[in-house]
Amino acid sequence: MFHRIWAALLYLCGILLNSIHRCPERPQLTALGVDEKEFPEPHLGRWYFIAGAAPTRQELATFESVDNIVFNMAAGSAPTQLQLSAAVRTKNGFCVPRKWIYHLTEGSTDLSTEGRPDMKTEIFASSCPGGIMLKEMGQGYQRFLLYNRSPHPPETCVEEFQALTSCLDSGAFLLIPRNQEACELSSD
Repeated sequence: MFHRIWAALLYLCGILLNSIHRCPERPQLTALGVDEKEFPEPHLGRWYFIAGAAPTRQELATFESVDNIVFNMAAGSAPTQLQLSAAVRTKNGFCVPRKWIYHLTEGSTDLSTEGRPDMKTEIFASSCPGGIMLKEMGQGYQRFLLYNRSPHPPETCVEEFQALTSCLDSGAFLLIPRNQEACELSSD
């Protein structure tokens, strides 16, 4: 008798927990309009890296030593290019500059990274004001990255990003600390 009561109690707790943390049946990502008519205006300017999520911690390892990252997206030399420059502040205080170029994949919302033929990037809308989400896929990894126009977006933005990516089988989550001042972006 005790076992039946215990089993029924566990079953009810399971239903309750499932209803509290229920993921949409198929979480929807809304790809941003990345076409030659709109590209790249909505994506230009300064962005701050806020958080990352991936199926495993290993896919986020490149960001473990990072305190903050500020990016600048500028129009490239061709209409279907974005030039990115970044200033990475490491946890030990060093500033590391980075640069790369994204190319619009014709007839798609995908971006390819110059010099990285195995890497594909998609840009998605974020429910967070001033935010976007990127999905990066390459040989052996897939990760979601949250960016915002503000270095400190509302906490609910990060919570929503974590909940969505968890539903998309990304069990590893990394919040960038942003404890130090951002590095200056180079002007060239």
